[in-house]
Amino acid sequence: MKKVKKIDIHVHSILSKVGSPDDNRGGNFTTPDELRRIYDRYGIEFGVQLPLSSPEGRGRLITSEESYLLAQRFPETYVWFCNVDPRQGYNTANFDLTVFLKAYKEMGAKGVGEVCANLYIDDPYMYNLFGACEKMGMPLTFHIGTKGISYGMVDDLGLPRLEKALQDFPNLIFLGHSQLFWAEISGDCTEDIRGGYPTGKVVPGGRVVELMRKYPNLYGDMSAGSGTNAFMRDPEHAYKMFEEFQDRLFFGTDICDPAQEEDEMLLMAKFLDDAMEQGKISYDAYYKISRGNALKLLGMTEKE
Repeated sequence: MKKVKKIDIHVHSILSKVGSPDDNRGGNFTTPDELRRIYDRYGIEFGVQLPLSSPEGRGRLITSEESYLLAQRFPETYVWFCNVDPRQGYNTANFDLTVFLKAYKEMGAKGVGEVCANLYIDDPYMYNLFGACEKMGMPLTFHIGTKGISYGMVDDLGLPRLEKALQDFPNLIFLGHSQLFWAEISGDCTEDIRGGYPTGKVVPGGRVVELMRKYPNLYGDMSAGSGTNAFMRDPEHAYKMFEEFQDRLFFGTDICDPAQEEDEMLLMAKFLDDAMEQGKISYDAYYKISRGNALKLLGMTEKE
């Protein structure tokens, strides 16, 4: 069986370096040329461009309109999600956010995200956004963070608020991402380590595994150091996860800066290739996670 080119479910780019840096380190997001170079090196066909619309994120925002233009001008490198901060629309929790989502969907947006507003998952503003996404049939990629400290939707240890949202919006696809999400792949996750990159064998009873088994609308965005670490820390557990959830796991990178070309998070491409070539996982699981699931989610088919 031959290796396949990956589809990146999670990337952030900008049209040009004009404007502010993305954080206080003075760095900035990749341009299309910079990302294309990285993609060609690692065997990635294209990526899902995710806008960043919440001020809790990085210093530089990436608008849905800029993301649309990236996909229009560089279709070989990007498809795009739109993004809507839940406080848009006069900062009320009952504004009809489908006004924005409908317009973006008509422009070609395939989903919503990365949602990074630093509000509790069950906050009325968040539920208003979830309801709009569910109504529009648009999957949502989310980041879980710490209240008042980092960007991302807020949940407690054990992800009880996420579970309630999965129950309350059964027809909304949630793509989980970030340290505070993937650390809970292991049953020994604690408050002290959930915001980092835990090491060692995965202990049975992890909440992410339990929630994915219980709720078919929870999907896994394997991007960034958080996703890479969650699977590569315990390869044998990863192979089992790949098989069990082969229809709901997605290869991703979360490249935010051209300096990340050597980042460990890019090792996931080789990890998947090696697992397939060594017979650790089935070819079906390998293909779906590498690209098949992304094509299905995006409503695309393989080119003849």
